[in-house]
Amino acid sequence: MAYKIAIGGDHAGFTYKNLLKDLLAEGGHEVKDFGPFSDASVDYPDHVHPLAKAIEEGEFDYGILICGSGNGVAMTANKYRKVRAALCWLPEIAKLAREHNDANILCIPARFVSEAEAAEMTRIFLNTKFEGGRHQNRVNKIADC
Repeated sequence: MAYKIAIGGDHAGFTYKNLLKDLLAEGGHEVKDFGPFSDASVDYPDHVHPLAKAIEEGEFDYGILICGSGNGVAMTANKYRKVRAALCWLPEIAKLAREHNDANILCIPARFVSEAEAAEMTRIFLNTKFEGGRHQNRVNKIADC
């Protein structure tokens, strides 16, 4: 199945972002790049806020954010009530983020995973369905604050 995907991050994730954009396009997905558009130093919230808002408003099916550690982009994206951004560093974690948490944004730590691992996590994230069931009640409680 082809999805509408928003992708972005910071300068540390720029190379991986471009690699993943190509991978996604080859898979037939529609991709919008929220930046950055070079590897020059940027403030990641400037790119994450518009992406997370677009996910929250239903403009895209999924998002992918890439920065050095993955933490900054995940923290920023998770400020939005309808966003469930998951920091993933192993394919198994990307799978569980979808199955158990219905994550809608994959956050990748570019300085801690290989390009091949980033690509594999992306494939798994997009091809894994939310299990629902006992997990749905838990997911419903995430935005309760």
